[in-house]
Amino acid sequence: MTMTTTATRAPIVTGSPLLGSMSDLLNDPLATYLRARRDHGDVVRFRAGPPGLRSDIYAVFSAEGAQQILATQAANFRKDNVFYEELRRSVGNGLLTSQDDTYLRQRRLIQPLFTRRRVNGYAHQVAEEAAALADTWRGVPEGPRGRTVELVGEMHRFALHVVGRILFGTDVDKAYEVIERTLPPLQEYSLKRGFSPVKAPRTWPTPANRRAGRLQAELHALCDGIIDSRRDRDDQDDLVTLLVHAENAEDGSLDPAELREQVLIFLLAGHETTATALAFALHLLARHPEEQRLVREEVGRVLGGPGGRAPTAADMDELPYLTMVLKEAMRLYPSAPVIGRRSVADAEVDGVRIPAGADILVSPWVTHRHPDHWPAPERFDPTRFTPEAEAGRPRYAWFPFGGGPRACIGQYLSMLESVLGLAVLLREFTVEDAEEGEVPVGAGITLMAKGPVRVALR
Repeated sequence: MTMTTTATRAPIVTGSPLLGSMSDLLNDPLATYLRARRDHGDVVRFRAGPPGLRSDIYAVFSAEGAQQILATQAANFRKDNVFYEELRRSVGNGLLTSQDDTYLRQRRLIQPLFTRRRVNGYAHQVAEEAAALADTWRGVPEGPRGRTVELVGEMHRFALHVVGRILFGTDVDKAYEVIERTLPPLQEYSLKRGFSPVKAPRTWPTPANRRAGRLQAELHALCDGIIDSRRDRDDQDDLVTLLVHAENAEDGSLDPAELREQVLIFLLAGHETTATALAFALHLLARHPEEQRLVREEVGRVLGGPGGRAPTAADMDELPYLTMVLKEAMRLYPSAPVIGRRSVADAEVDGVRIPAGADILVSPWVTHRHPDHWPAPERFDPTRFTPEAEAGRPRYAWFPFGGGPRACIGQYLSMLESVLGLAVLLREFTVEDAEEGEVPVGAGITLMAKGPVRVALR
């Protein structure tokens, strides 16, 4: 894009003389981004790192700027930054990380597996797993605060069981144990390498590299074994079977390495994002009894009281207030709080010059709190998502699933899993807040709670 003569330079966010903004970005990036927008505007430049190794990172916080980077100028902003490279090395070059012809070929092969009609067929698995979780919760022993559960762990297990059943069918229990033990430390390893200005090559036998290699080998063995078990059969409807047999005249089929990489990406992106949305939706409802009452009344009208019928995909449209609650939770706690890119050529974003080769990020965490679009942005208010209110805002004032040609392929599956899962749990239980004060959060590859998120069950 040609820059206009009126384009301005991005203001620099000042940091320490030694490390610039690096310490702030490492220790509390979300608060750092919020302060930067408040103090410097919608497009800013961070300088991070020691002298001689310092790099510039541009951050864009407006809805208009996010739309330019993710959609209208998407070809100029690629997934070439160091964090995506580290993630590729850890979990493969699947849909989340691939680019160019590789991405387009993968997307064409995989898109038919995520049509609304096919995804609707997974509703019974979501309902069964939610009912199983409700049974587990009934057996939680009484404590000083009654029966309490920690939502982050509970929702991770639920979401991983759902995505495991959808991906692996009957192999879910074996897969769950391996995934729970291997994926979190691999993500942490990738993130640390991404932030480090100097890092040892992965081929060096350092303790961290050797541990990461062992964890990666376990994940690969798990996925390869499941894929091999599906090659000679096409009578299952789990996604691995469908991936094994996916092909078309133009793109052929996925080779063994590609199959493994897609499975790993689906595991990573398919359970953590949904688990975050579920945990914080329940957390917010526990702190807002009136909104919870409205949700439970709506669920009761659609599904009946406790022990009522299982929800189906057709119930999605009958639960509008629950859907608004979920969207508001995803506004306040977006699973992907920061999205990174690198510019190919000189560009202009929201009236500001962005040079070729610049690392650039957009932040749903900040844009979802932008006062131009969200009055009293920290207040929990599901009515922000009535159809009329949504129509009155810019398209990218809310983008928890990214946007443009790289928007999340599984966003409808995530919404179906979240709405139906919440419907079952809230039909069976009232949740009450069991925490003192706010829950601290941080930004890793996904949004992370830095402490327990407990609720009491009634």
